[in-house]
Amino acid sequence: MPDIRALLWPNAVAVVGATNDQSKLRGRTFSVMRGHPFAGPVYPIARREAEVAGLKAYPAIADVPQQVDLAVLIIPAEHVPAELERCGKAGVKAAHIITSGFAEETGERGRELQAELRRVQERYDMAVCGPNSQGFVNTRTALCPTFSPSMALRERPLISTTREGGRIAVLAQSGGVGFAFFDRGDAKGLPFSYVVTTGNEACLESFDIVDFMLDEGETDVFILFVESIKNPETFRRVADKAARAGKPIIFTKIGQSDAGRRSAASHTGSLAGSYSAYRAMFDHYGLIEGRDMDEMIDIAAAFSCNMRRLPKGRRVCIVSGSGGGAGWIADACAGAGLEVPELDRPTRDVIDAYLPAYGTSQNPVDGTAQAIRTLGYARLAELASRSPIIDGVVVVTTARSAHSYEPEKELLFEVARECPKPLVMWTYTLPVASSIALLSDAGYPLYTDLQNCARAMAAMADYGAFLERYRSGDGPSPVAEAARAAARAELSAAGPLLSEVTARRVLTHYGIGGREGGVLVTTPEAAVAEARGLGGPVVLKVQSPDILHKTEAGGVAVGLEGDDAVAAAYARILASAQRHAPAARIEGVLVQPMAAAGLEMIVGVSRDELFGPLLMVGLGGIHVEVLKDVAFAPVPLTPAAAERLVRVLRAAPLLDGVRGAPAADVPAVVDILVRLSHFAADNADLVSEIDLNPVRVHASGQGATVLDALIAKR
Repeated sequence: MPDIRALLWPNAVAVVGATNDQSKLRGRTFSVMRGHPFAGPVYPIARREAEVAGLKAYPAIADVPQQVDLAVLIIPAEHVPAELERCGKAGVKAAHIITSGFAEETGERGRELQAELRRVQERYDMAVCGPNSQGFVNTRTALCPTFSPSMALRERPLISTTREGGRIAVLAQSGGVGFAFFDRGDAKGLPFSYVVTTGNEACLESFDIVDFMLDEGETDVFILFVESIKNPETFRRVADKAARAGKPIIFTKIGQSDAGRRSAASHTGSLAGSYSAYRAMFDHYGLIEGRDMDEMIDIAAAFSCNMRRLPKGRRVCIVSGSGGGAGWIADACAGAGLEVPELDRPTRDVIDAYLPAYGTSQNPVDGTAQAIRTLGYARLAELASRSPIIDGVVVVTTARSAHSYEPEKELLFEVARECPKPLVMWTYTLPVASSIALLSDAGYPLYTDLQNCARAMAAMADYGAFLERYRSGDGPSPVAEAARAAARAELSAAGPLLSEVTARRVLTHYGIGGREGGVLVTTPEAAVAEARGLGGPVVLKVQSPDILHKTEAGGVAVGLEGDDAVAAAYARILASAQRHAPAARIEGVLVQPMAAAGLEMIVGVSRDELFGPLLMVGLGGIHVEVLKDVAFAPVPLTPAAAERLVRVLRAAPLLDGVRGAPAADVPAVVDILVRLSHFAADNADLVSEIDLNPVRVHASGQGATVLDALIAKR
């Protein structure tokens, strides 16, 4: 396994391409490195210069007088593979390649060079980061092999707070964006452990490095800027490790459009754009998506200060010296899905003893400027946090002057240290640097954006709830082993596309769609006889693996009653199907009872090329293609996860009944989702797509009917 410690904690560093010329990136990179107090030896490798920045230069890595863990390569792309080979022969364990000109460029040459890098890396088992990156920073060793302006001519130390714990690591495929996260967070006094820009990720991926940092145990919060995931198994393993360790990953994934959506045989497949798959996987492992850079930094700040006290729920108390500010952030909290309940009477009685007559303790707690001067923000927040109906506290303050905090400085530290509930602060005035430093040292995330303040508290509540769910496990399969084996045998024997009647037969082993399966007939007389036996209105549907959408082929007739109507419909739909697809293999006609009224949904499975099978649920029928109100999740699902998937739909309130309509049988939908998810997981190597569309959900307690089914094999 590559030694990532040698990359981030090297005994010594060689900079290949170092120069005194500050107009070149390789000159600026060496200058930035030398501008920080890294304690280990640094060796410039330069063929045309005897010394660089006062250090003896060596013409080749083999000439360096000691074994070097890390080589930083910033030379022309065409020379990088050969230089990496020389590093491998010299015993170098790791390399960070800053040079561009590889697979990010058009043409074959760049891709060939990148492939050669991988071959060299594998030959020597080196930890290789890049190429096309902007370097990295390890703040604890002051190692900064980068040309980022964020690291040049710094006035503050790399770790500008004295607070222990809550360290943040940034990993970004974009060098500029990665150091921009640091720049913005550093201005807020946040403690960083690393900034690593991974570029093209020819060898090491971001999640390989997260894996190392989780094992190291010195980083509590991760910010990731993701362009793609190349190894889904590494992602799954590391994301699971982070979740079980309670270390949040805050991410943004660029390239969210569905422009690259693949063609598919079913509705489910056509609705599964690449971002849908990423979103489903990130949700499953509790990754927190940020909408922009500042929001991601602000969410990371909340976790950094509150890692040991995540909220148990979504109820917050707002304490303030400004009534207007309190009201404004109360609206922001409501918009973020938080609750601002009226405080309980015992808590109010305690707070009221400190408030003037024109203050209020109901929530928001408006202490007015008078109470803030006498009591202080910290004590007011601590009193509010004692309420048994509160899960977190939002403090509205003015951080324009640090002098206002001096009288309560020790108490600010004490409350942040001892309070069992999370605390966040929003300043309605612009903060000065001394206020930022004081509050950061004490352990309070300070916000200038009230929306981000509320969103950060909500993110902590969501993550706390996720951890509780995730650690409870997946639970057993709802299907017996014998039934799973029978379904697999039939699926294996079937052709590449399973018509409805065949798909139903397979899915019945998993308890899906059994009661409404119907009977396949091949003559009009048999159709009439089956319709008589059902004793009510029936549906006739042509069955062919070559006709995916029967309605479009005129192959469906509904609401049929009487022998003549059934016989005529049989002949009509067969003739229509044959006109639509003359070469189609007709298996017969399926006779089914008409289903009762209900709300139509779609349930299906699509196979993502990277992550494998994903379950989908959405508003069904013809509307799914227009509204695209769908949600995805990896398989298999627990009943609780399946119900959450249903509830994230915009149309979910329809299931509870509106304008006199009865509530729908949500447990019946959940049962179908769970069973289908296990079918997809058990047969992931065989199944490409599954479409149950529509699934008609009846009134509460009356179940759900699968009206149509399709399975496409890989």
